[in-house]
Amino acid sequence: MSQQTFNPTQELSEEVEANRKADHPINPLFLNRWSPRSYSDRVVSEEDLLTVLEAARWAPSARNGQPWRFVLAKTEEQLQTFRELVLPSNRLWADQAPVLIALASYKLWDDGQPNRFHAFDTAAAWQALALQASLLGLSTRAIASFDQEKARTALNVPDDYEVHLIIALGYKGDAGSVHENYRELEKPNGRRSLSDSIIEGKWAEPQA
Repeated sequence: MSQQTFNPTQELSEEVEANRKADHPINPLFLNRWSPRSYSDRVVSEEDLLTVLEAARWAPSARNGQPWRFVLAKTEEQLQTFRELVLPSNRLWADQAPVLIALASYKLWDDGQPNRFHAFDTAAAWQALALQASLLGLSTRAIASFDQEKARTALNVPDDYEVHLIIALGYKGDAGSVHENYRELEKPNGRRSLSDSIIEGKWAEPQA
């Protein structure tokens, strides 16, 4: 299916259709977004990168606090700094990504009081970023396995910010190019049934 004719909001990609099925009708965009580990060497344009970040900018947040910050690595020097923060098992694939983004959040309100919603709101920005990337034919994958303390030092992160993730961004590569440790995982994964996540009214009383 060519990139030119495929519309992720109107139809499912072949690989998604083979591996995912919604319990209830939803826009195909939500199923088409998944997290590959394969990345090609195709350059991500500045325009597309800014479009992805612009979508994240419009995420909802408590009091419109907008706690998210995006630390970008695009040059080879910047990318190498970020790669050295990632644990070795993830570097087997993450080193191929042409853009890495450290997603951080400001932990305080403007008056200096703690903002207990900062991580929650920043997660909404990550979702918006990932969906917009998918609309542009780009892939994203969040990396949680990185050295947070080393990241704080290497990226000069102030004490009142928290780094949550490093996001790989780029065009999907050939699945066969992924390191053998991950090759069988290079496909869209599923989700538990919606009914398993719904609680009517309140949790049931524990059994005696």
